[in-house]
Amino acid sequence: MRPQVYTIAPDRSFLATLAAGLVALAGDEPLRLPRMTVLLPTRRAARSLREAFLRLTGEGSDPGAPLLLPRMRPVGDLDADILEFAAGSEETLAVPPSLPELRRRLLLSRLVLEWDAAQGDKTLLPGQAAALAAALARLIDAAASEAASFADLAKLAPLDLAEHWQTVLRFLDILPRHWPAILAAEGALDPAERRNRLLVRQAETWRRAPPREPVIAAGLTGGIPALVELVKVVATLEHGMVILPGLDRFVAPDAWDAVADDPAHPQYLLAGLLRSLELAADDVREWAPATQRERQTRLRLVSEALRPATLTDAWRDLAPETDDVLAGISRYDCASPQHEAVTIALLLRRKLEEPGATAALITPDRELARRVAAELRRWKIDIDDSAGLPLARTPPGTFLRLVLDMAASELTPVPLLAALKHPLAAGGLAPEEFRDLARRLEGKIRGPRPAPGFAGLRDALGDKEPALRRFVDRIETCLGQLPALLAASHTSIVELASAHIAAAEHLAASDEQSGVARLWREVAGETAAVFCQDLLDAARDFPSLPGRHYPALFEALSGNTVVRPVYGRHPRLAIWGLVEARLQQADLLVLGGLNEGTWPGPVAFDPWMSRQMRAEFGIALPERAIGIAAHDFAQALGAPQVALTRAARREGAPTVPSRWLLRLDAVLRAVGQAERLGPDPAIAAAAALGDLPAMRRPMPRPAPRPPLAARPRQLPVTAIETWRRDPYAIYARYILKLRALEELDADPDRADLGIAIHKALAEFVSRFPRELPVHAELDLREIGQRAFGELLSRPGAWAFWWPRFERIATWFVAEERRRRASLVDSFSEKKGKLMIAAPGGPFTITAIADRIDRLTTGELIVIDYKTGAVPKKPEIEATIAVQLPLEGAIARDGGFGIAGAPVAELEHWRLGGGNPAGERCPVGDDPAVLIDRVLAEISAFIAHYDDPKTPYLVVPRAKWKPRYSDYQHLERLEESEDEWW
Repeated sequence: MRPQVYTIAPDRSFLATLAAGLVALAGDEPLRLPRMTVLLPTRRAARSLREAFLRLTGEGSDPGAPLLLPRMRPVGDLDADILEFAAGSEETLAVPPSLPELRRRLLLSRLVLEWDAAQGDKTLLPGQAAALAAALARLIDAAASEAASFADLAKLAPLDLAEHWQTVLRFLDILPRHWPAILAAEGALDPAERRNRLLVRQAETWRRAPPREPVIAAGLTGGIPALVELVKVVATLEHGMVILPGLDRFVAPDAWDAVADDPAHPQYLLAGLLRSLELAADDVREWAPATQRERQTRLRLVSEALRPATLTDAWRDLAPETDDVLAGISRYDCASPQHEAVTIALLLRRKLEEPGATAALITPDRELARRVAAELRRWKIDIDDSAGLPLARTPPGTFLRLVLDMAASELTPVPLLAALKHPLAAGGLAPEEFRDLARRLEGKIRGPRPAPGFAGLRDALGDKEPALRRFVDRIETCLGQLPALLAASHTSIVELASAHIAAAEHLAASDEQSGVARLWREVAGETAAVFCQDLLDAARDFPSLPGRHYPALFEALSGNTVVRPVYGRHPRLAIWGLVEARLQQADLLVLGGLNEGTWPGPVAFDPWMSRQMRAEFGIALPERAIGIAAHDFAQALGAPQVALTRAARREGAPTVPSRWLLRLDAVLRAVGQAERLGPDPAIAAAAALGDLPAMRRPMPRPAPRPPLAARPRQLPVTAIETWRRDPYAIYARYILKLRALEELDADPDRADLGIAIHKALAEFVSRFPRELPVHAELDLREIGQRAFGELLSRPGAWAFWWPRFERIATWFVAEERRRRASLVDSFSEKKGKLMIAAPGGPFTITAIADRIDRLTTGELIVIDYKTGAVPKKPEIEATIAVQLPLEGAIARDGGFGIAGAPVAELEHWRLGGGNPAGERCPVGDDPAVLIDRVLAEISAFIAHYDDPKTPYLVVPRAKWKPRYSDYQHLERLEESEDEWW
């Protein structure tokens, strides 16, 4: 019997046309439709076909009339619960069940670890093995789908190939040698193998006993031998029909061979299917032929743009086209992904102004989908991404991971606070009370990392915070056995997962709801609960492992779990991934993310086989995925209205337009329509104005003028220098009392290095103010070890800072031996102050001198240690770097608690620890003159700021801008006048 094969063109809604045709086929017999069987590629297609029947009854002459639907069977998915053609039949019962995916991943992970141990390496960790297991599972499914045999592996890599491939094949040998026995022990099959067996059995059944009622294979494109065999059987049944999606009617008969040889062509799979059916494209009829076809010219243009690369020379002979060839299609080359998201949101929002109109975004870029959903909330439009969201990006998935990170890190500050500040965290308290305690705890543990564990956390709190200590006790109770199990050398995944789940539930409990009720609620919570239960079931016999390996294993196993909405939030708008969009259509389709590497995506990297090896093994080349994506693109271009969008730059780097856009541009140039495909001016203008405020109010840089009573009357010498450079910083710190928060889990920086060196040198000079010991350098190093203290527990400090200090110690002791003969005494870390008369009352300048030496002449040398940059001569002469001269003034007047005397030298000692390790840098030619000049300048400066009209400006002179400021974000120094708001 001649195969009955039809097609539905891309300019018609596939499922709506299919539903109308089936209703027409049933005629006036209401019970004939439910006796039909419709084979569809995915569950999404089956659900959408049901919705198409619903719309059909609403649009008919009898709206709301009841309709019994046909049996719909998704045959392309791998889910075990949907591949049942005849529930309870002998054929179905004879096929073993599908092995649960998580169980399969763990069994393959164990197999990988055993192979690694057999090699004597034991270099793979469980998390890495789970990642390899996922790749192996994909290879197993690909081989099963293509009917390839792992028994042929040995023939793939002859000895003349690189040794790498020999190693890979030795590894893959675990599949034919061990995997069949594992499946037999489990009494199960791989999902793809089970699908193949069911498809083959169904084909055999229908071949032996053809059904009496219609069987329709709709939307199937082939690519799987077992599926192709079933389609062939359906096509030859007396009441069987095959309906192809979007067969290209504009491909010339002599071009189909080139299409069949080009895996990247959109019609590649259909060409292979037609070969199997022994049909030519002209033998395929139209399903329910339309009387009027409005978009034929557009489809012909798309067909030309996507023709095989070997035939593109035909573009030179294309005839000119009229302007209406681009009717209903627009293109938006946006500046950035955010601009693209705004543009798409505007397109979707505008479509809602048309009564009953529908619109959808189709994109493989899930980040773009999330951006668009966020932009639509501007208009209070909630929309779901039907492609779903990774479990790890949902609230319960994130919380599970954060709880695990917190316990595994032994309460390191960042993971600890990330978990405690999660919206689900409550620990048995009211959520707002719990978050308040978490914020208070954060304030106490900022800075260097506390010691590990709860003991270290309690030590960091001390005895003055009883409420926070009780809070820590509560957290410890919630975590239960999880920290101990993660620290254990051997434990089971079941024990770890059980403790992990219990800790998350206890930490999620509030004062009003249990952790179970809060953690596992809604679709995301239900998905997380199912995953956790599946993990407990699947890991029942997994070998014990060190607890520290569980977090990476959990992340690897949960990475492929996707949370999909049960139903869309909006009845007329949708966001679809490429799989979800197949066979669907809307009044407006926005094709987003049309850049190379996104749509089409990058050619998948195969860690197991080269292209040649894949071809010899009998599995599809990676380019076939590009051909499938091209078919999705071509199908979508048949919608009534189409918008093509892309971002010209991503993360600051330019992007490359999708190859299909480039081909379309080339064809448009050939037909005289170059540069005609562009944006809708209204949408482009609205996208450009989207974030502009309603009113622009220029705001100059800050120039506060606080009253005299609020202005400081005492400052340290270091702050005087800051005042000279950046008055606003003094206003922020000493008037507004703003303090920069310490970093969480802060690593020691150069300031910590400076403090440690200052402390070591001060103790050394205090212990030996006159005579140096015999082993002075050794004594200084011992003092340095005490001064550095906990810093030396940091690898960076030990590797880089301590060697610098050792070189500094060598230089310092040598310098001391040379100088001590001219000294009477030395003083370290002396506190002092200086009173200056001012219009607003006495002003006090305080200081802590690093070192003051008294010479045998009675004069003083004031020394300032610098582990960083030394002030430059112009800064000193301009009385900007005034710290050392002011300390000299205090020393001269006896303000440091030692007898005053003339200052003979002002010196910076640069202690960098490099080459040279240290250097003496005298300040000024005449210290007395410099001190007097600085005192006069600072006295006048203080008097100037005692005038309430004097503002605290932001860096009055740019050349003296401070190297660092905690208040740069308030000062807005980097803004131009055009950016003042």
